[in-house]
Amino acid sequence: MQDLFIAIAGNIGAGKSTLTGLLADYFDWQPFYEANAENPYLEDFYRDMERWSFHSQIFFLSKRLEHHRQLVDYPGSVVQDRTVYEDAEIFARNLYRQGDMSERDYDTYRRLYHAVCKFLPPPHLIIYLKSSVDTLMARILQRGRDFEQDIKREYIAALNDLYNNWIDNWTLCPVLTIDMDSLDFVQREDDLQRIIDQIEALLPQEIGR
Repeated sequence: MQDLFIAIAGNIGAGKSTLTGLLADYFDWQPFYEANAENPYLEDFYRDMERWSFHSQIFFLSKRLEHHRQLVDYPGSVVQDRTVYEDAEIFARNLYRQGDMSERDYDTYRRLYHAVCKFLPPPHLIIYLKSSVDTLMARILQRGRDFEQDIKREYIAALNDLYNNWIDNWTLCPVLTIDMDSLDFVQREDDLQRIIDQIEALLPQEIGR
C-alpha cells in the first residue's frame, strides 16, 4: 500500500473542507486544509484590485506552492482541501478576465506558475465537487460566514465556468467528479459511502482494499 496524495477541488461552498475531514477519518489519511497565512497585500488589494491583484496572487501562489511541497514530502497518505492549480486556473484567471489584472501581469504570473509546477508531482486523484450556482449560493447562505454573505451570484457563476473548463481539460491525474446537486454526504451516509466506493474502485491497489 503506497502513500497517497488526494486533492479535493471545487467552488466556494461546494463542501471541500467537510469532505476532506470525512475522508481523512475513514481512510486514516492526514488532512491538510487551506493555509491561513495572512496576505500582507490583501487590504491594498480590496482597496484597489487592479493595482494590487498581481502582488496578492503572487503571495497566494507562493504559499500554495510551499503547501503543495509539504504535502508531497509528508510521510503518509494525505487529503488536501483545495489545490495550487485552482489558485492559478480559477482565481487569478478570473481577475484577469474581469479586468482586475493586466495582460502583462497575468502573463508573468502564468509563466511563473507553469515553470514551478513542472517540479511539483500532481496528486494521485482529484475529487471535483461539481455544483450548480443555485446549490452553491444556498450552501454559502446556510453556513452563514459573515465574510461570504456579500458574495455575488455573478461571481460564483464566473468561477463555476472556470472550474468546469479547468476540469474538462485536466490530464495530469484521474478525476472523480461528484455531482453535489444530487448528493449530500453530510446528511446521508449512503452518499458518503458511494463516494468512498468510487475512490476505492479507482485506486484499489494503492489503498490496499
